[in-house]
Amino acid sequence: KKTNETAMLSHGYHASEYQGSMKQPIFQTSTYEFENAQQGRNFFAWATGAEEMPEGEKLGGIYTRLGTPNTQLLEARLAVLDGTEQAVVFGSGMAAITSTLFELCAPGEVLLYTTPVYGGTDMFIHHYLQQYKVNTHLVLRGQTAEEVMTEVGAKYPGAKVCAMYTETPSNPTMDLFSIKEARSIADAFSTVDFSVPLIVDNTYMGPLFCKAHELGADIVVYSATKYLAGHSDVIAGAATGSAEWMGRVRMARTFMGGILGPMDSWLILRSLETLHLRLKAQAENAEKVATSLKSHPAVSSVRYLGNIEEWAPEQAAIFKQEYSSNGSMIALYIKGGQEESFKVLDHLQVIKLGVSLGSTESLAEHPATMTHSKVDEEHKEALGISPSLIRLSIGVESPEDLIADLSQALDLILP
Repeated sequence: KKTNETAMLSHGYHASEYQGSMKQPIFQTSTYEFENAQQGRNFFAWATGAEEMPEGEKLGGIYTRLGTPNTQLLEARLAVLDGTEQAVVFGSGMAAITSTLFELCAPGEVLLYTTPVYGGTDMFIHHYLQQYKVNTHLVLRGQTAEEVMTEVGAKYPGAKVCAMYTETPSNPTMDLFSIKEARSIADAFSTVDFSVPLIVDNTYMGPLFCKAHELGADIVVYSATKYLAGHSDVIAGAATGSAEWMGRVRMARTFMGGILGPMDSWLILRSLETLHLRLKAQAENAEKVATSLKSHPAVSSVRYLGNIEEWAPEQAAIFKQEYSSNGSMIALYIKGGQEESFKVLDHLQVIKLGVSLGSTESLAEHPATMTHSKVDEEHKEALGISPSLIRLSIGVESPEDLIADLSQALDLILP
């Protein structure tokens, strides 16, 4: 069996099928011509799930909203990366999350979730799902399955739990929620007829540093814009899981229209070829940057998985059991508030002021007023999304340049 590093350059592609082209051509088309009417009829029946595709048959092109050779190859390689049966790609990370939740959650049912999560996800859970009469219940870190069952039973008697959703490490505070524990909570609500799916947003660590499916996740979602694409030139999302779950998610994508285009699929295929190299380099840089930040007099706290025993010793065991790297994200708390945070951000010269993450260039942002601005104010401080927090995504630049850049900007807020 080939390693994933090698598979990202070769899996699922045969140049002989594309006139010898070393890389898959881009299928920049909206529709495909059928050989005959029966073929068109069959393709639609198989693609929409009206009929099972017979063994030995192959689904051809229909219409780009249903997929292209580029999206199909990308999905095949993402499934290999995550060690699962299938993947489904979307036009954005939020499209992957919202399509998945809309497919799994029905009015009157209960979605279990943890916090903090990405600001867009928080808004969708607290506002959009509730508009569709989907109940949502917060699961606190450290709660047992029995405690959650008691709370849900009292608040929503007789209601079905449709899914459990967690984002770990959480954006932007770096807090961990055990995927194994989330699995046990989902199992506690499962019945003989229905297994409650566990959905894990694994964007922060990606398939290399966290094997979420092996830990119990049924569906793993990604903002593929981040590490998977990694060059700040694509907006994309993905979900991975069993053929059964992905069949439902793919059908939701078909009718909600959130397909990823052929060009963007091709760009991510390019990016996957260097994924292992990029993430290793970024993690090495982040360790050096985090170590340097801890000693700066303008810094109050550095939340980085490499020093989790210092800021969340109760979560250290989760990190050791469920992750294989420190990653390249840092939650930097400075001495001061919004004014001081803005001053630091405005004077960075190497690190870019932007709200994405996981790219080759280092990025910094102010979660309280940017990515998480729509989180209810009373929740922000409780979650640790304070005016003093700056989120850092470390890229592949020289670590010495990054350290010097942060140092000179932080110096400006010293008394």
